[in-house]
Amino acid sequence: MLAKLQKLGIMPSFSRPSVSNDNPYSESLFGTLKYTLAYPAKPFENLDGARVWVLKFVQWYNREHRHSALKFVAPIERHQGKDAAILEQRKAVYENAKCRPPERWSRATRNWNHEEIVIELNHDN
Repeated sequence: MLAKLQKLGIMPSFSRPSVSNDNPYSESLFGTLKYTLAYPAKPFENLDGARVWVLKFVQWYNREHRHSALKFVAPIERHQGKDAAILEQRKAVYENAKCRPPERWSRATRNWNHEEIVIELNHDN
């Protein structure tokens, strides 16, 4: 197997065996890919079909999918600097909703403050 990988120009991974979260970023991406509604129910007919599907997935992932680590904005919104305004608008909507009626809110609203640096992968939000 190692010889075949090397022949194909693939660098084998030396990750820890039987550890599913060795690379949490790739694991998170794979989970998103696997559970998207567009995930194919059967194998691709050919390589071109797989490439077309992956291209569509990447476009969706970067342009439409709201990432929890980015406070539910899309990566393209973050890269274009639109996320600060989106988060400010969300914060205002939540604060307005909390005022009508306040007894429905048992705790503070979600933290919608813009963060300069994204430092964690958090699936709890």
